This record gives sequence, structure tokens and C-alpha cells, in this order.
Amino acid sequence: MNEPASLWTILFAAIFTNNILLANYLGMCSFLAVSKEIKTSFGLGSAVVFVMTATTALNWFVYHHVLVPLNLVYLNVIVFIIVIAAFVQLVELIIDRVSETLYTALGIFLPLITVNCAILGVSLFMIIRDYSFTQSVMYGLGSGIGWMVAILAMAGIRQKMKRSRIPRGLEGAGITLIIAGVMALAFMGFNGIL
Repeated sequence: MNEPASLWTILFAAIFTNNILLANYLGMCSFLAVSKEIKTSFGLGSAVVFVMTATTALNWFVYHHVLVPLNLVYLNVIVFIIVIAAFVQLVELIIDRVSETLYTALGIFLPLITVNCAILGVSLFMIIRDYSFTQSVMYGLGSGIGWMVAILAMAGIRQKMKRSRIPRGLEGAGITLIIAGVMALAFMGFNGIL
């Protein structure tokens, strides 16, 4: 009975209180670059949720069933990067063969996910926190959803700001970084919940 409650806690914490992007600042480069429109942010966010969940599960298996038994734990970062890159390439090939319209819609988003450090960070955090397989999958899912929520919020704010007057010195990256900081402070408000 205790396991489902802890799974929901892990999921909620990964989305809000310990958001991989706004609490740990992982995945900021693609967050800042792609968050100009809601449509593109949703496409990248959806792809990140899928890839982060799947690679977290894959990396858990690789770590516990290959690296630990062979005493190769010191190679975990390199192996996790290889698993993430291979999985993203496999997904890209499958989508290209199955649905050309989806492949065209995702465009640069799939290769961009390979270099998103948030995905590697989630795999490393699940090892540090000694999560079970189901806890790791929930943590990967929650982290992906949290990253997507953050980029969608930023895209909404940036689209709204297109019609606003912004001081000349803050246009572009300046105001975007200020907004990201304010969003991080807002998400810190969830810390007392769990």
C-alpha cells in the first residue's frame, strides 16, 4: 500500500517541487531556444516526456543488470549517453518509417533531445537516489512532464510579451532569463507541499 503513495509523491515532486529545469537548471539551452511559440514548445516537450521516460527505464536496466554485475559502475555516464543517443536515433528512424507527417512535424526536435542534459541528469539522479524500477519510471515521467510544463509556460509568456513594450536593453535573452528566474522562484513555492 505504501508503494503507490510514494510513486505519486515522486511524480508530483518531479513535476513541481523538484522540477528538473527550474530547480536544477538542466536543459536550459533548448528551453531558451525553442520556447518562442507554444506549438513548437509542445512538440519538443512531448518528445522530451517520451524520451526521458523510456531512457530512464532503459538506463535503470543497463545500470542494475550490466554495469553493477560487471563492476563497471564508473562508466555509467558514458553508457547512459550512448543509450540515450541510440534510443533517440532508433525513435527517429521508426517515426520516419511509420509516419512521415509526424517526422516532419518534430523536425529538429528529435536530434535536439540527444543533447538535452536534463535527460542524462534524470538517469544520474535516479541512481543517486537509489530508486526502484517503478520509482525511476515515475521520476522520468514526472521530470519530462515538469520540463514540458516549464517550456509551455515560458512559450505562453513569450508569445504574450510580443505585444508588450520591453525596455531596449532587456529585449531577447535578457527578459527571457529574468522570466526564467521568476518562474524558478514561483516553482520554489511548491517546496513546502511535500
